[in-house]
Amino acid sequence: MSSYDIVVIGAGIVGAACAAELACQGLRVGVVEQGVVGGGATSAGMGHLVVMDDSEAQFALTRGSQKLWQQLADELPPEVEYDSCGTIWVAADEAEMDEAKRKKIFYEARGVRAELLDERSLRDAEPNLRPGLAGGLLVPEDAVIYPPCAARFLFERAKSRGAELDQGRAVTRVTRDGVTLEDGTSLTAGRVVNATGCWAPQLTPGIEVNKRKGHLVITDRYPGFVRHQLVELGYLKSAHSVSSDSVAFNVQPRKTGQILVGSSRQYGAEESRVEHGMMARMLCRAFEYLPGLRKLSAIRSWTGFRAATPDKLPLIGPCADQPWLYLATGHEGLGITTSLGTASLVASMIAGGRCEIPAEPYLPSRVAKEPAHA
Repeated sequence: MSSYDIVVIGAGIVGAACAAELACQGLRVGVVEQGVVGGGATSAGMGHLVVMDDSEAQFALTRGSQKLWQQLADELPPEVEYDSCGTIWVAADEAEMDEAKRKKIFYEARGVRAELLDERSLRDAEPNLRPGLAGGLLVPEDAVIYPPCAARFLFERAKSRGAELDQGRAVTRVTRDGVTLEDGTSLTAGRVVNATGCWAPQLTPGIEVNKRKGHLVITDRYPGFVRHQLVELGYLKSAHSVSSDSVAFNVQPRKTGQILVGSSRQYGAEESRVEHGMMARMLCRAFEYLPGLRKLSAIRSWTGFRAATPDKLPLIGPCADQPWLYLATGHEGLGITTSLGTASLVASMIAGGRCEIPAEPYLPSRVAKEPAHA
């Protein structure tokens, strides 16, 4: 039987970040990962480090996390592919330009640089966008990383501070004394962090975290075809849908010269297979903005499951009825961005210390239901 101060369940980017931060606080950390470090939703994500403004709470977590990524950037190895390419929120018409102006005011009032682009400056910034778009908003501090390698980097940081990995076995039970693995092995711990994404309810029954399936396609290498992360302002409507399937233009340049194409959202989909109808809808949406994309070669497509909550904010902190059990899940499409902020919050709650991000909006107690005792 192994004994730890903390057991973190899940070694995706959120779990790896939590393990690294807790280990850096001097705690003895055990990490349990059924698959591979940086697998699951982490390996299926786009890796967009983006500031969002759906709410003050979302802004605080994404901006605070972005600052942590910026502080870490010089330490990241080349394989993480950190690229401060910026985001352009593309406006198709004047109504969306009004939204771009609103976002600019919101961001600049909170210290985030943003630049309005008219039709001509948008074309200069991204020549392969179709003519006739109204303009957009450039947010230059946004960046891109390759998530699986980022997760592995964070786990290696945890390991260098003494964290231990139990790999290839699933956790079947969580108790106030630790966790039980599928072969009956027990790992004792004073606290447990459930960082298993959309599978978190299996270990913490009663929490409202649902699967939201997404598709991605990646091209061969075409350096310079896209220079910034490009997202349609209509993406916000897609992201706000909580029941219907949707697609939106969301394209990312990679340091390899490849182009990552998204995005789609589906509720109620349980199978991980690529659905060609949904992928065709997603690509057709991308072609509307980048017509030349039709001529490029795609080399792979895949899916992943995001962990979504009803109020679109993650669950970070102790369960109301089980204060020794911490949640770090429900990040939906922002888990890569907010992994470091989540880890900082979890570590501040467990080990003390200062965290610039206020904890209250993300506490599981805000949506607590009937107690689910282990």
